[in-house]
Amino acid sequence: MTLNSIIYILFHLLVPALDTFSNTLAVAGDPDIIYDFASPQNYSVNGSFFTYTDLRGVLDQIPLSFKATKVTLVEFPALNGQSISYAIFQYPGGSINPPHIHPRAAELLFLVSGSLQVGFVDTKRTLYTQNLKPGDVFIFPKGLIHYQYNPQSVSATAISAFGSANAGTVSIPLSIFSTGIDDVILAKAFKTDTYTVKKIRSGLNKS
Repeated sequence: MTLNSIIYILFHLLVPALDTFSNTLAVAGDPDIIYDFASPQNYSVNGSFFTYTDLRGVLDQIPLSFKATKVTLVEFPALNGQSISYAIFQYPGGSINPPHIHPRAAELLFLVSGSLQVGFVDTKRTLYTQNLKPGDVFIFPKGLIHYQYNPQSVSATAISAFGSANAGTVSIPLSIFSTGIDDVILAKAFKTDTYTVKKIRSGLNKS
């Protein structure tokens, strides 16, 4: 077989594979738009369309429990097609943002004040943790379980950016114990008993 024949065969084997790979990458994030921005039909666009003002006053009060104030496609339609969203997190002393995932985006967290213990678990079940101080930035990779905890008595505040206009949030505790999965199944999965499962459910319902 000549060199040209080998190149011809390799080319025709690689092109479909690369095409499949590129299509996979294309659906991995938000869909691309073919205009500068996406706006509702029959909507007169001006500077107000690109301005979000509902974060005013958010930091004036310290909540009693962990609070997430989100700026996603739902709250801010101008984000449509821009592959970005935002959130302000407030952590009173001793509060936690429980383990969860964002299926459609990585998260870049910037600690504004206070201190946080953060961590995520990769697909090899390796836990990566860090103690953050004001000014620190931490990345939570896309789709991996992660959390934040404020171990101090003073409050903490963080700002996160997400690589999607609609990153989505899947709470691990709520998804497991508050979605109707049978007690017996959960007891077997966690190698415990149904009484313990019921206690966990009850605790989550009170939070």
